[in-house]
Amino acid sequence: MAILILGLVIFLGIHSTRIFADGWRTSMVARMGLWPWKGLYTAISILGFIVLVIGFRMARRDTMVLYSTPSWMPHVTALLMVFSMILFVAAYIPKNWFKAKFHHPQVLSVKTWAVAHLLSNGVAADVVLFGAFLLWAVLSFSAARRRDRANGTVYAPGNVIGTSITIAAGLVAWSVFALLLHGPLIGVRPLGY
Repeated sequence: MAILILGLVIFLGIHSTRIFADGWRTSMVARMGLWPWKGLYTAISILGFIVLVIGFRMARRDTMVLYSTPSWMPHVTALLMVFSMILFVAAYIPKNWFKAKFHHPQVLSVKTWAVAHLLSNGVAADVVLFGAFLLWAVLSFSAARRRDRANGTVYAPGNVIGTSITIAAGLVAWSVFALLLHGPLIGVRPLGY
């Protein structure tokens, strides 16, 4: 569990600079330059992610169950993951309703992903992983909305085309991950096949 927590600290720590140390981040970008900062940020993120994955795999060997969920809950998780994938892709597709309405759909995607998985997984390692991401997403979304208000950020309105493309791309992403990749990569087949 310690390696999982270390991975979470590294990965979520670097992703929390805009939450807890935005001034420091700004001064580092000014001192280093944007691209060197992005390179350092990426390197630390990758390191944290690798440690997190290794730690999670090790921690999952301990099957201490903190709570049990009903047998139908994975279906709720699968449905929530459809919305999570739509929100995730909404961050990258212009002129969609989700970005116009929520402003930070990718962070909401992480929040939805974490809640969805906490509903289905009561094993200690899962609760630590998804609980940490949920806490980060709540803090990140709040900080991003405060920055938007302080900067007077205005988001472009969505339209039918952008929103339709976003929903279609989210459904494709969900289908590929849920049906093809989740089992081989994570070891769990969310829909049973």
